[in-house]
Amino acid sequence: MASPRRILLLVAAVLIQAHRTDQALPLVINTWAFTNATLRAHQWLVVGEAGPIDALVEGCSVCEREQCDGTVGYGGSPDENGETTLDAMIMDGSTMNIGAVAAMRDVKHAAAVARHVLENTKHENTKHTLLVGDRATEFAVQMGFKRESLETERSKEMWEQWKNNHCQPNFWQNVIPSPSMSCGPYEPITGNAIPQNHWTSNELNEDADHAPLFNRFNHDTIGMIVIDAEGHVVAGTSTNGACNKIPGRVGDSPIPGSGAYADSTVGAAAATGDGDIMMRFMPSLLAVEGLRRGLSPVQAGETALARIAVHYPKFVGGIVVASSDGQYGAACHGMDEFPYSVAEGSKETEVVVKKVKCRTKRR
Repeated sequence: MASPRRILLLVAAVLIQAHRTDQALPLVINTWAFTNATLRAHQWLVVGEAGPIDALVEGCSVCEREQCDGTVGYGGSPDENGETTLDAMIMDGSTMNIGAVAAMRDVKHAAAVARHVLENTKHENTKHTLLVGDRATEFAVQMGFKRESLETERSKEMWEQWKNNHCQPNFWQNVIPSPSMSCGPYEPITGNAIPQNHWTSNELNEDADHAPLFNRFNHDTIGMIVIDAEGHVVAGTSTNGACNKIPGRVGDSPIPGSGAYADSTVGAAAATGDGDIMMRFMPSLLAVEGLRRGLSPVQAGETALARIAVHYPKFVGGIVVASSDGQYGAACHGMDEFPYSVAEGSKETEVVVKKVKCRTKRR
């Protein structure tokens, strides 16, 4: 039987840990050094006394307005037609409800529209999760959003430079004419009917000169986690996707479990990077399940990305992870380092940009 002194020490240790947990909340953490977004979300929690969903939408909306790195919001990442489309998602870790939009055209406020999907759809006991394309735009207009072009002079310039460079790089393979030299239109290579002046499918697969390079400035997401003082966990994303993508392409950002995942009993994760690869492995869900198994946030993130690296050793991506008591960390792959932004505590605070070294650098 434990002595009274040992019992007192154990109680004291629990109280100290609880105190540290209280000091860590509320918490806002997001991918990249998007500090204005982090600060806005945290201020809404501690000054505006808003809920975590309000704070999340406000934070992501800052990046949409400021066009963070040109990869969030309007006027960035034009597709092959020169058009910018938007993806966003919000997940409430207490209700497990989700609202998301993908390939949305002509509406600038993707995160706010995703919130309306979360809050303004229902059939019996089930809410819609994801609206896409022109129908997502029509829904947004019904919810009071303005229809306006997402094109800017910068996005037009990016697209024109790409076209003038023979549409390099692009996302096509196993087609004719050769995507390394042509803008198409393309048709699939079939049977033996391959002109001798075009590459075979094997040669196309091995060629990397026309393959897009994923990095912070051509394929990025703000992925944000918000935890209020009561431990209500939410997570979300906003992005304009991959530059020069084939029209209609949607990456991991609006996909639950891939771009982000939240569970107030455990924590949350949000990812960024090569979404076409990452969405095949649900890294945010894997990270949250790692927390559930007792892993630290860093271990949970590393484990989730390691699963991807087994199959795609050159993929590029990062993930932020936070437990519901305010512990947090990040992991990355294919870069030298991955910056992320944090604001924590119950008072107004400065945003801290932290960096984590990646385990594998892209060659």
